[in-house]
Amino acid sequence: MGKNILIVDDEASIVTLLKFNVEQAGFEADVAYDGNDAVEKAERTNYDLIVLDLMLPGMDGMDVCRHLRQNRIDTPILMLTAKDDEFDKVLGLELGADDYLTKPFSPKEVVARIKAILRRSSKTAETNVVSIRVGDLVVYPERYEAEMNGETLTFTRKEFELLYYLAEHKGRVLSRDQLLSAVWNYDFVGDTRIVDVHVSHLREKIEPDTKKPTYIKTVRGLGYKLEEPK
Repeated sequence: MGKNILIVDDEASIVTLLKFNVEQAGFEADVAYDGNDAVEKAERTNYDLIVLDLMLPGMDGMDVCRHLRQNRIDTPILMLTAKDDEFDKVLGLELGADDYLTKPFSPKEVVARIKAILRRSSKTAETNVVSIRVGDLVVYPERYEAEMNGETLTFTRKEFELLYYLAEHKGRVLSRDQLLSAVWNYDFVGDTRIVDVHVSHLREKIEPDTKKPTYIKTVRGLGYKLEEPK
């Protein structure tokens, strides 16, 4: 059985177009035309990915994304919008969306993004690494969890994938472009602020003092590295 994708958009023509192309690519597809219906279906069905329009009647895409993440539904989300606005893009990713695509778009590009997100999710889920320890921080890739001093921490999917990638390469300086490519699967041209925002969120959860980070260090002009606290 193929991966099951939920397509959420209030424009019937877009839903029809996306559903056709998603099914042609070998996936199963379900649809919703507003935010409330999307939430109900996402809570009822274990979808492999949600294609979510930002501008929806009732609950908009941001509210849907926020609600699902607050209720620990970590289904990958590809957010669509007619707005070409960096604030919307960063905010959507902050709320837990995995990727972001601006209308108008090519259906083939949507399918390519879906495949990229699913590949990344599958790669993380199938890792043979049981845990990675850095100081008092322990990362558990298979469980999408981490602990600090024995206490379980809560992350969005992308926050965790960023933390895991940093932990995999602990002690190495990683550029923002490297992190974008590895965690988001392709380059966000000029959008390295997305990495900075997610690093800031990680620091809030793992650093004793966010103003003097001891785990995730900024290497000026280069990027970031995760290291043992000194």
